[in-house]
Amino acid sequence: MGCQAIHAATLRGVEATHVTVEVALSSGLPSITIVGMPSTAVLESRNRIRCAIAQCGFEVPRMGVTVNLAPSDVKKAGTGLDLPMAIAILAASGQIPTTGLDGCLFVGELGLGGAVSEVRGAIAYALLARDLGLSLAGATRLVRGAGGAGALREPLAIDNISWLKRGVASLSGVGAIGPEPSGAASAGLDFADVVDQETAKRALVIAACGGHGALMCGPPGSGKTMLAKRMPTILPPLSEAEVLEAMLVHSVCGLPIDDIRAGRRPFRAPHHSVTRAGLVGGGSPITPGEASLAHRGVLFLDELPEFSPSVLQALRQPMEDGEIRLVRADGVCTFPSVFQLIAAANPCPCGHAGDRGHVCRCTPAQIARYQSRVGGALMDRIDVFVDVARPAAASVIKGGVGLSSQAMAHQVSVGRDFGSWRQARGSNGMPGSVESCDLSPKAQSLLELMAERLSLGGRAIARTARVARTIADLAERERVDTDDVAEACAFRSRYALGDESSGGA
Repeated sequence: MGCQAIHAATLRGVEATHVTVEVALSSGLPSITIVGMPSTAVLESRNRIRCAIAQCGFEVPRMGVTVNLAPSDVKKAGTGLDLPMAIAILAASGQIPTTGLDGCLFVGELGLGGAVSEVRGAIAYALLARDLGLSLAGATRLVRGAGGAGALREPLAIDNISWLKRGVASLSGVGAIGPEPSGAASAGLDFADVVDQETAKRALVIAACGGHGALMCGPPGSGKTMLAKRMPTILPPLSEAEVLEAMLVHSVCGLPIDDIRAGRRPFRAPHHSVTRAGLVGGGSPITPGEASLAHRGVLFLDELPEFSPSVLQALRQPMEDGEIRLVRADGVCTFPSVFQLIAAANPCPCGHAGDRGHVCRCTPAQIARYQSRVGGALMDRIDVFVDVARPAAASVIKGGVGLSSQAMAHQVSVGRDFGSWRQARGSNGMPGSVESCDLSPKAQSLLELMAERLSLGGRAIARTARVARTIADLAERERVDTDDVAEACAFRSRYALGDESSGGA
């Protein structure tokens, strides 16, 4: 009896796992049996395959068809296995030639009429095909990735199974392709639109230059969300490697990747009702969360105290390690999670504590309870704090122009270039330590004094020193001076969320 093996794949996290689809025909009642730990969606493909094969003018074998998905100890999920199983059945029954099949990785979902639909995870499938030395075939719309060595290949689109009648032997990929032109800014957004907030803009420049987490605290209508949405406009464009990393996560989630392909960094702003699985990943099958979708971009948490405390604390490990490890009974999934955290919060439940012209009617107990929803462990991992006051009415009405994104992006670029040059020369101490920041004796004495006054812990001291190092890089100074430490401490000591001295003020 006929037997045929086809290369296929299934998604696990953000990676595609190779699957060999083996089909054997045997005497017995006409049936299609699928083995090898298939999910419900994979089992349902039997009916889709029967209809698709019949609609395309082929014949469903009138005998027992056994489909094995190897390796058998890996859970197979998704509908991308429809196409390889159908091709394997047709090849095993001798209805299509087998020439060229072993050089392709087939991915696609079948419709009842035989049309092949796209499936999520095109980038993951393309990377697997590249690593296996195969051509990717199916209706997976692959967006161009990084050029150079190991570049992705354009997939061969198959719109209908009947296409195979014209010759499977012509299956092949197109040559390596390069990246599309990059664009650095988000269309229509510019910091020049935000007036009367130069201190907050300075804080965001520091955060962007050093990759520091930032928290903006202020009353409603002060412009916190406007500032956060414009953060990607001052970050450098994604590199070729970063484009591929970000596209991989978005592709697995079935989200558009055109902006990422253009070099724009992702911006994710989940609602405060997001679950733990929605933020860091989870579910069945396991999919990335918002923290991974913000990989190489910005994760904006508006109304920070309104988030569930347990959800917020799940960000502690990703902020330190740059990845999320989800351990399940059937294995471990690792998601990339290198993001710029920008958060915004009101100083109290009504939002008017300390706001001139408005009376805050919240009791001290209400304010303390509201502020305590953000755990100290997470606050300790945020480096830059800034109070955002309500802008002057005259500035808003007259439509004044503030510091633009282009000017701020230039400052960030200068600071990052200087920091790269300084690190290339070598530094003392371990990276990220206070010693590696190269503080002058006076700057070190000031940092010790401020650490005592602000009761900073070990992590907070190191992070304050890093912020001072970033400020010195922006000024292109090799050693951190007292002015740098003073400004870093000013963005650390604040009368806002989480500061014990805030009280009800």
